[in-house]
Amino acid sequence: MRLRRAVVTLLAVLLAFGAVLLPETPAAAEDEAQAVAAPTGTVRTPDGRTRLADRQGRVLTLRGLNLGKTDTVTERRVARLAAEGFTLLRLNIQWEKVEPQRDRYDAAYLRYLDRVLGWADRHGVLVLVDWHQDVFGPAFGHNGIPTWATRTDGLPFEPNPDDWFADYFQPAVQAAFTHLYDDADLRAAQAGAYARVAATLRGHRSLLGYDLFNEPFGPVPGDPTDPANQLAASIALEQGRLPAMYRRLIRAVRAVDPHAWLFVEPTVLVGQGVPTSLPGFADPRPGPDRIGYAPHFYDTAVESGQDWDPNGGFIEKYEAAVAGYPTAHRLPVLVGEWGPPRATTPGNAELIRRQVRSMPSFASGWAMWYDCDAPDGGGYCVRGADGRPAPGKEPAFAPYARAVAGTPGPESYDPTTGTYRLRLTAGRPTHRAWTEITLPAAAYPRGARVSVEHAPAAVVRVTDAIARVRLPAARPGTSVTVTVARR
Repeated sequence: MRLRRAVVTLLAVLLAFGAVLLPETPAAAEDEAQAVAAPTGTVRTPDGRTRLADRQGRVLTLRGLNLGKTDTVTERRVARLAAEGFTLLRLNIQWEKVEPQRDRYDAAYLRYLDRVLGWADRHGVLVLVDWHQDVFGPAFGHNGIPTWATRTDGLPFEPNPDDWFADYFQPAVQAAFTHLYDDADLRAAQAGAYARVAATLRGHRSLLGYDLFNEPFGPVPGDPTDPANQLAASIALEQGRLPAMYRRLIRAVRAVDPHAWLFVEPTVLVGQGVPTSLPGFADPRPGPDRIGYAPHFYDTAVESGQDWDPNGGFIEKYEAAVAGYPTAHRLPVLVGEWGPPRATTPGNAELIRRQVRSMPSFASGWAMWYDCDAPDGGGYCVRGADGRPAPGKEPAFAPYARAVAGTPGPESYDPTTGTYRLRLTAGRPTHRAWTEITLPAAAYPRGARVSVEHAPAAVVRVTDAIARVRLPAARPGTSVTVTVARR
């Protein structure tokens, strides 16, 4: 009886200080660190945005990296991504590898994809399978659409060694895109390849879904280098051929997998502040739609080698351009690619900081380009040769709230002191759901301390990778601040 009273007294003291710290067994801590909530639906936040949510109604944020474009994904790379606090792997795959010869699928490549998702299952990250193409495919020295599905009408192709994106405007490439959209046999073959991959990967708990077509492009009538012609062609593509393709591919995936999320992309002009002209899409699955929007977040001037100009208005124009479509159609947003090729210059380093601050205002998460290690910390690689964040790209490795029981508010992180703060508004499920904050080892090498303000009886659990906070006594609508500090 005395022992019981002592325990009760101790709990009362802890409650008086506003938090209960619960120790965990190593096994429980390991499971908690690895677990990542899969989105099962969406919630509408007070600002009018549609956010990914899990079964408990928690608002989810996913952060991750791209990998697998031309390199081989290994379990070590998946495990490292998870250990760095990332929860999303955007896996770049190509039709040319799935079906290198017509009607002959590569069984070894499909087994490889299945293994990658198995590793993601094991290490607790979600996978967005990205059907990737750059300048159509290998017929033009790039990747994506198989050579056997490339029809050029005998038109010329002269690659530009100084500007790979200019290859899109070559007559042969323009013809190849036109045939891909218009030819019935190519339409059927593409849908068949998507269905085969979906049948291979369905059932993996790590499978978030599919990004249906990377950086869509199409024919540009007239002078393809004329910006006015490019704009007109982009609008025409998004109002005609591209949504017709997306509808075919949605039906193809849904024929074998009713659960995966399906993300549509606009053309790359959204990066120049041009709102998309895509229509809405119907999801044939039973129950609520699982369709999302996956724009990219690139500054054209930076991509061409310039240092970013903070006074150019790029961030503001992009935010204005990207917000309308998902708001109108109630779609969650994942930024599929972003990040400058080098962040060692002052402007590009500032661009990284601004983009990390910007994306929570319109997106449920992002995948940075690209998961690799560069000897000089340059290129698109997120790390240097030592495996540490590349110079200027450290903000992508910061702690963040991956699941919020309530309405997420502003987040801040000071890398000098290691102080992270999250403000949230308590919601109805707070008595049973946990808010989860990633604690990357690079930011908290000796662990972390967590405090909660304005939340009586807050319960806190901390492992090496995750801080969990539960607010059993907080009234809905209460503003709560969670602070994480280094030990």
